[in-house]
Amino acid sequence: MRWAVLTALFLFSLMTYLDRVVIGNVKTPMAEELGLSNTEMGFVFSIFILTYGLFEIPMGWLGDRFGPRRVLTHLVVWWSVLTALTGVVNRYFWLLAVRGVFGALQAGAYPNATCVIRRWFPTDERGRAQGVVWMAASLGGALTPFMVQSILKHYDWRAVFYIFSVIGVIWAVAWYGWFRDNPADKKGVNAAELARIGPPAAAAPHGNLLPLFYSPNMWAIIAMYHITVYGSYWYIFWLPSYLKESKGLDDFAPYVAMPFLMSAVCNYAGGYTVDLLVKKIGLTAARRSVGLSSGIVSAACILIALSVEDVKSAMVLLTLGYAAIQFALPNSWAVCLDVGRDYVGSVSGLMNMAGQIGGAIASVAIGWAIDAWGWDVPLYGVAAVYLIGSLFWLGIDPRKPVMPEGAGS
Repeated sequence: MRWAVLTALFLFSLMTYLDRVVIGNVKTPMAEELGLSNTEMGFVFSIFILTYGLFEIPMGWLGDRFGPRRVLTHLVVWWSVLTALTGVVNRYFWLLAVRGVFGALQAGAYPNATCVIRRWFPTDERGRAQGVVWMAASLGGALTPFMVQSILKHYDWRAVFYIFSVIGVIWAVAWYGWFRDNPADKKGVNAAELARIGPPAAAAPHGNLLPLFYSPNMWAIIAMYHITVYGSYWYIFWLPSYLKESKGLDDFAPYVAMPFLMSAVCNYAGGYTVDLLVKKIGLTAARRSVGLSSGIVSAACILIALSVEDVKSAMVLLTLGYAAIQFALPNSWAVCLDVGRDYVGSVSGLMNMAGQIGGAIASVAIGWAIDAWGWDVPLYGVAAVYLIGSLFWLGIDPRKPVMPEGAGS
């Protein structure tokens, strides 16, 4: 039954990224109709990431405290409403407001998905489970441009948001009726599977999370993810515009899909590999080796791509650069399970908050840099942050909990 739960999380993650990256795929017609510059669109992207980051901890704590069944249901319904409202707005201020609230609601997505994995999967399956969740996110990024271009053949950019909003509502209704927070409460889970999963997770006592900030281990995780996420938003929000405006490609959907399709493979492969390495070389060596090597390979691929003139060859290298960093993504979220334990929603929320703050800075900085210097300068920045972020893995110890026993009570 836990694999059925993972299938539901797969669909959830797929849908989450459809709603999230769609705005990057309609950026050009949206900006033209609303009269927005690259810098202004950078603020539109950034306000989502900023509120997404700021609400990570409270949304993650809600999952720890009240369970992901209720929390995810409410969040998905309301952010689907905000997705539809994105297609309604006709003023820059209202676009900023809608995307800001949308970001706050989506903040609970992956911390609560991690809560589900904590409750439903044993330690030696969590890397693979995270890999499946992030594989779905990458597939969502890959499918979005094809879906958007198909819709735009018949309707305007506003209709894209209306259509995408319906998907979330359908998922939320099905999730609430089918899922249970405790595996023992779910029909179809037998005694053997309960024994395999392990003892049920306890609810977090209350909201005293200050001890998290006293942990050097937590700060190493924060630094690693804060820097690494900077580069990812170039692919999520700016790649379609890069191909259209810098490379002159109108039919950019296949090229936009390339990094996300390759990342889907690497998300699962990364989760599977790190679980295997945990058994072979131990928890600490496995986590560090995957995180460090992924950043080095990614930076190298992006730097080489900048020296290549042929668009197809450059996109292959940029695809490998994104796929390499995505290989380590399940590892990043699995380490939250290692060190967070009963506070995994809060810990993963704090990690992701740090990452999204980096992404918010990046979105404005990238838009400004494009207007000031063109498209190459931001890519040098992406390569640099991927390399620097990977070095922080050397300071992460997955054996040390970041919340001392009894500290949050």
